[in-house]
Amino acid sequence: MRTERGAVAAVFLAIMLAGCNNAVSRNKEEAAPHNALPNPLEIRATPALMERLKVGEVSWTDVGGTIEVAARVEVDETRVARVGAPVMGRITELDIREGQQVTRGQVLAVLDSTGLSEAQLGLLKAMSQQQLAQRAVERAEQLLNAGVIGSAELRRREAELAQATAEVAASRDQLRILGMPKDALENLERTRSINSLLRVTAKTDGTVLERKVAVGQVIQPADTLAEIADLTQLWLVADVPEQNAGTLTAGQTVRAEVLALPGVPIRGKLSFVSVTVNPETRTIRVRMDLPNPHHKYKPAMLATMTISDRAQRKQVIPAAAVVRDGNKDYVFVQSGPDVFTLRPVTLGEEFGGQRVLVDGLRSGEKIVVDGAFHLNNERTRLSVLGA
Repeated sequence: MRTERGAVAAVFLAIMLAGCNNAVSRNKEEAAPHNALPNPLEIRATPALMERLKVGEVSWTDVGGTIEVAARVEVDETRVARVGAPVMGRITELDIREGQQVTRGQVLAVLDSTGLSEAQLGLLKAMSQQQLAQRAVERAEQLLNAGVIGSAELRRREAELAQATAEVAASRDQLRILGMPKDALENLERTRSINSLLRVTAKTDGTVLERKVAVGQVIQPADTLAEIADLTQLWLVADVPEQNAGTLTAGQTVRAEVLALPGVPIRGKLSFVSVTVNPETRTIRVRMDLPNPHHKYKPAMLATMTISDRAQRKQVIPAAAVVRDGNKDYVFVQSGPDVFTLRPVTLGEEFGGQRVLVDGLRSGEKIVVDGAFHLNNERTRLSVLGA
C-alpha cells in the first residue's frame, strides 16, 4: 500500500515540475520582443515602424559631376618663335629687350660672320666659273661651225656649263638659308662686294619673353638669341589625378578663374587631354585655350579650373538610404513583407542627395529608401536587449 502511495506521489511531482518548466518557457517568450530575429543583421519592423519606412528599388540615372583642380596660365607653345642665327658670328648690334613688342621682319641683332663672307665668296667663284663655261660653249659652237672640232667636244663644254650653273644656284640657296635678304643678294651679284654683316630679324609678331645673349658674344647656329611669343592667346593648364582619366575628353566644358583676377569668370572647353600619365605625380595634363587680346592674363598666373564630367549611366540610391557603421556603408534590403536585412554596399560619389552604387545590390532588389535611420536604431536596441 505504501508502495502505491509513493508511486502516485512521484507521478504527481513530475507533473508539477513539467508545468513549472512550461510556465517559465512561456514567461521567457512573452518577455522577448516579438520583432527580434536570430540574425542580428535582420529586423522585423512593427506596424508603427512600417508606416515610417519607404521602400523602393535602385534607379538608373545620368551622372555628370565636376572636377575642380588647380591650374596655371602658360604660353601657347604653338605661338612661340625662337630667334637664332643660321651662321656662327659675333654680335655687333643688339636691339632685344624683355617685354618688347616686335613685328615680323624687324631687325633684332647684327652679326659679323666669316662664315657668311665665305659663302658669298663661294657664290662669286661659282658665277665666275659659269661665265667661263658660257664663253667656252660659245667658242666651241664657232669652232664646230668651222669644222675644227666635233660635236662631242661641244657637248662636253655644255655639260660643264650646266654644272657651273647648278653651282651658282646652290650658292644662292645657301646664302638664302643663312638669312641673306634678297636685296643684299642682288647687290652682291651686281657689285661683287662681300659684306660680312648679317641682320637677324623677327620671324613673327609678338612679345620678347627672354633675351639670352649680349653684344660682343660669339654665337653658334644652335644658340638662341631670344624667344618671342604671341600672347594674344594662352593656355590654361592643369594636372588632373589619374583616377579621373576615364571621365576626361577633349571638348568638355570648363569654368575657370585666375586668382589674381577674382570675379572674372573664364568659360571654354578642353582642347587637349594627355594620353599618358605622369609617373611621378600620377596626374594627366589637360588644357584649354585662353583668349588674351588685351594681355590681362600673364604666363605663370595661378588659377582654378572646374571641369564638367561627361554624363554616364549609373545606378544610384538616395543618400537617406545609407546607414554608416564604422567605416562601412550599409542599406536595409527587404527580405520579407516586414523583414529587412542590413547589407554592406560599396558606394561612389554623392550628388543632389543621391549616392552612386558601385557594388552590393542586385537588380530588382528593394531597399529602405527613407527611414533607414529609425530602422537601424530599432535594430540596435533589439540587439542590446537580446544580449
